[in-house]
Amino acid sequence: MITGPQMRAARALVGIDQKTLAELAGLSVPTIQRMEASRGNVRGVVESLTKVIAALERAGVELIGESTVSTTGGRGVRLKGPSVDH
Repeated sequence: MITGPQMRAARALVGIDQKTLAELAGLSVPTIQRMEASRGNVRGVVESLTKVIAALERAGVELIGESTVSTTGGRGVRLKGPSVDH
């Protein structure tokens, strides 16, 4: 799955706006906006989510799941949990 913040970050990494992602995925801009507004995992039609993930991957993004290893290398970012100061 992908989260709203992860989706926004992936889009930012490849330098595309919501309109461009919508075009690449064959979806409407309001659909992209709703997906990105999700606090946790993006909820919606599985087919739409699959289209977004495929579009981001074609644009050069590797979506890395929690506790998984990136196997293809390349530059990127990963969100860690908040650090706990004692």
